[in-house]
Amino acid sequence: MKASLRGKYEPDKVSAFGSLAAAAGDVKLRASMTDATFVKGPSLNGLNLSLEKPGSFVIDYNVPKQDIRFYFMNTVRVLDKPLNLTYTHGWSEKKTALDGTLVLDSANKVSASYALDSGNCKLKYTYVHGGACVLEPSYDFAKNSWDFSVSQRLYDGDDVVRASYQTSSRVLALDWSRKAMFNGVFKISASVNLAEESKRPKLTAESTWNFDI
Repeated sequence: MKASLRGKYEPDKVSAFGSLAAAAGDVKLRASMTDATFVKGPSLNGLNLSLEKPGSFVIDYNVPKQDIRFYFMNTVRVLDKPLNLTYTHGWSEKKTALDGTLVLDSANKVSASYALDSGNCKLKYTYVHGGACVLEPSYDFAKNSWDFSVSQRLYDGDDVVRASYQTSSRVLALDWSRKAMFNGVFKISASVNLAEESKRPKLTAESTWNFDI
């Protein structure tokens, strides 16, 4: 059985998330919870259960909302290139989406996300340079806007610095993450909304621990 704990620290609040996962043959059972599950004594708030067969399907059940979300995955070949497809359907929201990623080679891939209910489509191109630098421009047809991100691995891949900019909201963000010696990740993020007059940066820190039980 595997467990994961994640703490998020913001200037005005602290939140926590946890999950337990166990393998049962070729499927995985997972229970996820937030601090809302325990803050006022044990409850069903923030509890999510899932059944997963890697590369095939995921069934998520939101316990407090009594809502089910389905994910079905498959891979086909287009011009001898792998096309990874994911079909998502939310039961109560009645929202359906189709995501696809065409892997052109080890350095280039194109992704698309299409929402069947709204007709919104997003496109993203990913380019990996030298195995360490990743460039990702994306375009949102509904917002008629571009987003850009670039990330760079440092110090044998233990550190990653990522910068992003959303043209529709004018939010500029910078993240730094580092692999921890205790099988986890530590991350610090800073973002600023350039559309606001104050342009005060928002700072957050996250710690994630992964361990076997």
